[in-house]
Amino acid sequence: MRGLAVTSLSLSHFRSHRAARMEFDRRPVAFVGANGAGKTNLLEAISLLSPGRGLRRAAADEIARRPEALGWKVTATARGLHSDHEVETWAEGGASRQVRIDGKAATQVMLGRLLRIVWLVPAMDRLWTEAAEGRRRFLDRVTMSFFPDHAEAVLDYEKAMRERNRLLKEQVVDAHWHAALEKRMAEAARLIRAHREGAVARLAAAQAEAETAFPRAALSIASEDPEDLAAAWAEGRRRDMAAGRTLAGPHRADLTAIYDAKGIAAAQCSTGEQKALLISVVLANARALAEDLGAAPILLLDEVAAHLDEGRRAALFDEICALGAQAFMTGTGPELFAALGHRAQRIEVAEAAGLSETREIRP
Repeated sequence: MRGLAVTSLSLSHFRSHRAARMEFDRRPVAFVGANGAGKTNLLEAISLLSPGRGLRRAAADEIARRPEALGWKVTATARGLHSDHEVETWAEGGASRQVRIDGKAATQVMLGRLLRIVWLVPAMDRLWTEAAEGRRRFLDRVTMSFFPDHAEAVLDYEKAMRERNRLLKEQVVDAHWHAALEKRMAEAARLIRAHREGAVARLAAAQAEAETAFPRAALSIASEDPEDLAAAWAEGRRRDMAAGRTLAGPHRADLTAIYDAKGIAAAQCSTGEQKALLISVVLANARALAEDLGAAPILLLDEVAAHLDEGRRAALFDEICALGAQAFMTGTGPELFAALGHRAQRIEVAEAAGLSETREIRP
């Protein structure tokens, strides 16, 4: 199976990289180098070829290289679902992020229709034990990979909810204003629910159908929301007004996971088991997308090899290669990727005087 791929990447004033250009041959790519060399910055740049704020969730003005603060730019040639495309995304000093595809202005949502990018970063290791907000964000990111329009539904819902919350805080009691906003929220919430449930179902099927070295995570969406949210919001206005915010809706849902073979909640598993469950979900996401699209998504795996034993590392690499996925991985040394052999490109990332530099390691 031929996967989606980034075939060239250029950076300008992007975090520690003043300027960089790399060519990729569609194989998995291992970025190796010392901590702080700028490896994760490269993954972040690739993550911005998809909708949203990237794998660090950074605001546009946080990304520009300091002290220049001139703005930043990422340019890539990418193999999409049907053809190759030139993608540019950038932000000038103090301005919001912009996107251009094949020389034409585009929206971030259009990036999601062009490429599908799935990532796993060390901050996600706490997914099963942190607050529900992090799991919702993870769920929505997975959901968006299956349903690119999910991003618009979430934005519509959040915008209407912010307006409703403002009315609540200001003690505005005009029923017509509230009803109009609650109708918009309910329409978006219906799509959010359907998309999330569809994504969880796809993950379940992808895990059940695969033989893998990583344990199956039984996932479900925990929510106390009634079916008719518009009616619930209308009835609960006084309560919400007292709280100053909306107390029911998809913004309060949670993603739960059970280590299926042991029947134990993910939050109660060991650190290693939690990591293995997370990898299992990410791989299931990739397998399901590959089946749906006929092309494997791009994977961004930050420091993933360092937290696995040798056997699991080899199993992970084998799964990535079997999918035909272009995976961008980071690690402190090439020995972490020895099991990949000739199946991967290796690029050294080094830092000197505050500047990151890249160099392909030839066999």
